[in-house]
Amino acid sequence: MHYVWRHRLWSSPSMMTVDGRRVSVIDPGQPNSGSGPDFFNAKVRIDGELWAGNVEIHVRASDWYRHGHHTDPAYDSVILHVVDADDAPVERPVSGGRIPQVRMPCVADFATRYSRLVESATTELPCATAIAGMSPLYIADWISSLVHERIIGKSERISELLHRFNGDWEETAYVTLARALGRGVNGQAMEQLALATPLRFLRKHSDSTVALEAILFGQAGMLENDMLSDPYYSTLKREYEFYRVKFGLRQPCAIVWRTAGMRPQSFPYRRVALLAAMTAGGFSMLSRLLDAETVDGIMDVFGVELSPYWQTRFSFSDAPGRRTSPLGRGAIQSLVINVAAPLIYTFGTVARTPSGDELQDRALALLEQLPAESNSIVSLFASAGLKCRDALTSQALIELRRAYCEPRKCLYCRIGHRLLSLRACRRETCQ
Repeated sequence: MHYVWRHRLWSSPSMMTVDGRRVSVIDPGQPNSGSGPDFFNAKVRIDGELWAGNVEIHVRASDWYRHGHHTDPAYDSVILHVVDADDAPVERPVSGGRIPQVRMPCVADFATRYSRLVESATTELPCATAIAGMSPLYIADWISSLVHERIIGKSERISELLHRFNGDWEETAYVTLARALGRGVNGQAMEQLALATPLRFLRKHSDSTVALEAILFGQAGMLENDMLSDPYYSTLKREYEFYRVKFGLRQPCAIVWRTAGMRPQSFPYRRVALLAAMTAGGFSMLSRLLDAETVDGIMDVFGVELSPYWQTRFSFSDAPGRRTSPLGRGAIQSLVINVAAPLIYTFGTVARTPSGDELQDRALALLEQLPAESNSIVSLFASAGLKCRDALTSQALIELRRAYCEPRKCLYCRIGHRLLSLRACRRETCQ
């Protein structure tokens, strides 16, 4: 009933109070998640007279007394009592006087249909059959909202880092890059590593690959195997002890690296080596991203060469193999999506100038120029007829799945709302 009232899903445009007065809802009010009436600041017109105040909703009118509202002063401002069963009149607890009451009968199976929708939302797509029949304009509008929601969420995370680093954009970019290199599975661990290894220390030795790798691998806890006899490993271990003392470094606590089910190119050793390569020669990622004029130019920012040792290995225990590229085109495109676009968008947000608006538009246009990501979420929606042509759309679908389907927030999803709103009230005048 709260959902029906909030979204105006009753079947008739006008209601009648139980004593025969016509009611028009101008504003259903704001939902109240705390104590007190269910909706604040509603506006209704009763027989031509405008009322402003709060709305209370009950299945049975007598619940007003069962819940103790008749003795609670917080309910003296209720202007309308919305019920399914009119089994008792109600009065204000302080000022007295009968409160106007209307019946809003909901379909009996509404809750059942809602339960069917959300119970399987985490494992499948229960709305799949309905998506194909929805208006393309309706879907496109929802996709547009979702992509903004996703990039704003990423922007807020970056803004928190920027505040933490007192406005240092490059330090912020460094931590953002580290998290993205972890690719979800090791994203948290890579972020922990970057936060525990300040960029200013790496900059002091950006001309030395050995120093950069020693510091990062040591901080990652990857130089603690005394059984390895690899000469380069021993060198890094010895160098790390020197820099640990020099900079007063402390390893991050409880850092966990995962390798199960991963391709060798995504092993954490390889990702730490990539982070070292991207800090070599000085780190000025944000300025390079802002200076790049094309998508290819932005992708070039992430094009680095690994040190000779890591060009033929995926971990310290590997024997040298054939040379492999550090990052494929798809992996670089992923960094553009998860690092470049959010950083540019956030820089534009903080700027708050016409040029800042242009940077926000540029970040979104960047996503539009990249091909769609290939993952299980995109495939799931594609099977339902929702085709994905670019990264802008795939980011929207990821947001839809992560923020709405998996948390079972179908009531807040426009697709779920459309399905549930088709038959929410019984087809009779609310009275």
